[in-house]
Amino acid sequence: MRNTELAKLDGLIGEWTTTLSDAWFLEPPGTEVPGKTIVELIGESFLVVRTTLEGGEGQSQMNLVIGRSDPNDAYVALYEDDRGVCRQYAMTFDGARWTMLREDPDFHQRFVADVGKDRILGRWEASEDKGRTWRKDYDLTFERA
Repeated sequence: MRNTELAKLDGLIGEWTTTLSDAWFLEPPGTEVPGKTIVELIGESFLVVRTTLEGGEGQSQMNLVIGRSDPNDAYVALYEDDRGVCRQYAMTFDGARWTMLREDPDFHQRFVADVGKDRILGRWEASEDKGRTWRKDYDLTFERA
């Protein structure tokens, strides 16, 4: 049986053209990195988000699995990438705003996105002072393919 809370994420399912931009770590300033994202349903209760970016040094792969903790009434997102990084995020989604947050000992990190039918405008931010101040890492734009 389909998880009714996870069904609220159905608008994310599909293929997206992805652009990473305005990243503090990319040179020269203004550099954009193209890619694609595929969001698929796995079983009745998980979404998998696979993003591939085409950078100057080759491909970069990021994966996210989204599920629910029904007893806690909360979404959970597990992230991994080709650097060997693995992270867990608390997630919210209200149909128009998508957020993911982690508050780990190494640093805090969040993703905040405005979600439309055919476009998602998001940004990743980091905090090294436990969330008192935030700096933008980069913007991520998803356009439905």
